[in-house]
Amino acid sequence: MNAPKRNIQDPVEYSPTAIEREGERGIRILWNDGQSSSWTARELRDACPCATCREKRGETGGHEAVTLTDKNSDAASGNKPPQSLGLPVLSAAEARPLTIESMRPVGTYAYNIGFSDGHSSGLFTFERLRRPAE
Repeated sequence: MNAPKRNIQDPVEYSPTAIEREGERGIRILWNDGQSSSWTARELRDACPCATCREKRGETGGHEAVTLTDKNSDAASGNKPPQSLGLPVLSAAEARPLTIESMRPVGTYAYNIGFSDGHSSGLFTFERLRRPAE
């Protein structure tokens, strides 16, 4: 029994023809229709579409709150809950200037981008990456 052949068309109308570094912290993507898009590492990292990043952006802007208590306070003795100062905490990697460490194609529709802070789980679709050069 042979299944009928289906004509499946790629929904992507454009694709990158080249990716160039712009300094140490940026890239420029040239598209097959002559357009280009420029991104800094920070812009891409802040736009990461992975579930973890989306969740963090919706809750606390990407930083976890820190709870500090004085061991002699009522909070430490259990009489009242500790108060959060809501201060962001940066890892050593986050404190360094952010760079793009790698870009790996995913099929014919996206790139997986690895950043110097160790994050690499987002898939950046061509649609997300395409924007006019600034």
